[in-house]
Amino acid sequence: MSGSEDSTRTAAAGPAEDAVAREAPAARRFVLVTGLSGAGKASVLHALEDLGYTAIDNPPLPMLEETVRRTARRLAVGIDARSQDFSAANLLAALDRLRAEAGLQPEMVYVWAEAAALLRRYTATRRRHPLAPEGRVADGIAEEQALTAPLRAAADMVIDTSDLPLPAMRRLVERHFAAGQPAARLVVTLVSFAYPQGLPHDADLVFDARFLRNPHYDPALRPGTGLDPEIGDYVAADPACAPFLAQVGNLLDMLLPRFVQEGKKYVTIAVGCTGGRHRSVYITERLAVFLAGKAGPDGVERDWRLHVAHRELAREGHASAYLTDRHVPSVDAR
Repeated sequence: MSGSEDSTRTAAAGPAEDAVAREAPAARRFVLVTGLSGAGKASVLHALEDLGYTAIDNPPLPMLEETVRRTARRLAVGIDARSQDFSAANLLAALDRLRAEAGLQPEMVYVWAEAAALLRRYTATRRRHPLAPEGRVADGIAEEQALTAPLRAAADMVIDTSDLPLPAMRRLVERHFAAGQPAARLVVTLVSFAYPQGLPHDADLVFDARFLRNPHYDPALRPGTGLDPEIGDYVAADPACAPFLAQVGNLLDMLLPRFVQEGKKYVTIAVGCTGGRHRSVYITERLAVFLAGKAGPDGVERDWRLHVAHRELAREGHASAYLTDRHVPSVDAR
């Protein structure tokens, strides 16, 4: 082709074709699933496989990078302390190298559960812990927690399955990793709890709702939960409720954008009361509505995803304890 023909073709291409030529292809998603044995790593892999990911469980660590590079589809790989040549430092180094590659979007999910929950599961299945085949299960759990602690600290998403039913876990995975779902830089979890049952272990911010009027002392309201309108009306009628919500909202307005700015990957906001069924549930729900409806300055979208859980309701077997999981609408609408 002559120089004049080439220049004529370039001129005819126009800005639309130039824009297409400059548009980079969508990054291929790669999810590394790790965590504690017995916490549900295999269930997370199965959920990802159902979403169309190619799932591979426990390949030798030296094969990880080559496997990711040679797989053209979305890929989910499970690696934990049982994997051949396992090393948290080497795994993180491999993940850093993959993150530096163009066209690839690696994310790490750490799946864990409280030691008591893991012990119950091992007792129910009568299985030995892979790190303590001849010893106590509790020793194996403690060793694995220590070995994988750097992975939990570096994870893009931490899933606590201590009280998480399998259907709720699947919904959580689906909402994060379904095709076309953008990755949020910050995952915000709101959780209600009862103080006598202990603080959630992963709580970053804790708010105490025990000063509000308590529906427990009204026999007609006691059987209900903070998800019921009549319970919400009762708690909201306390003159201190609205100012409390406003103050907490102002604090979160300041903190969450800074968490995003600083690159924080997840934050858990816990609200507690005495029984974990009425006041804390209602306040958690109101904060969820507040955060789900927020937009940044000049309408700029927030870059976080929001989930809601009610710990004590989950332990009582309430199906609604996790049906309230939700995303920030502005993130979903992209």
